[in-house]
Amino acid sequence: MSRKSILNAVKKNKPELLPLPEIDLGIFEEDVELLDTFIDNLKFVGGQAIQLEAIEQIDAEIKKLYPNASKIVSCIKESKLGTISISKDTDPHTLEAIDLAIIKGELAVAENGAVWISENDFTIRALPFITNDLILVVSKNDIYLHMHHVYEVISKRDRAFGVFISGPSKTADIEQCLVVGAHGAMSLTVLIV
Repeated sequence: MSRKSILNAVKKNKPELLPLPEIDLGIFEEDVELLDTFIDNLKFVGGQAIQLEAIEQIDAEIKKLYPNASKIVSCIKESKLGTISISKDTDPHTLEAIDLAIIKGELAVAENGAVWISENDFTIRALPFITNDLILVVSKNDIYLHMHHVYEVISKRDRAFGVFISGPSKTADIEQCLVVGAHGAMSLTVLIV
């Protein structure tokens, strides 16, 4: 069959469009403690969350958590620990030996322990995936209950690359053996300020 006849056959057999399902957001308990739920769900997927009283405590906490990290990229102005500077012109291949990346998380989702990060906050798309360990810094005021609410919030953003990260990278599809760090960071710590 020619390409044209295949495409015509597909068009003739196209099913009717179905309406999107109605989602009852009432199933979510609105009185849930967002911070505790987020921390529990992040822990469930292999990450850890640490609450800080003030943004100025970030560097001291990071030094305590990662005392041996020497190749650090800090993408937040509140941290002075960065030893490697990056820009939009940095070749991502030069970042393969990064020990630690510190990135601002725009918002977090209590439902699943995910944090939304945008390339506006980390310049090189490969950074959160190529680093050995990843720290995301999120304001406790930016934690939302569920993904439906978060999608409403991020739909109003400037269209730039962004990604939800929930826990360290892991896979268990090779001989059903869990491999941590297969596609990204080996550990994820969320600092909540």
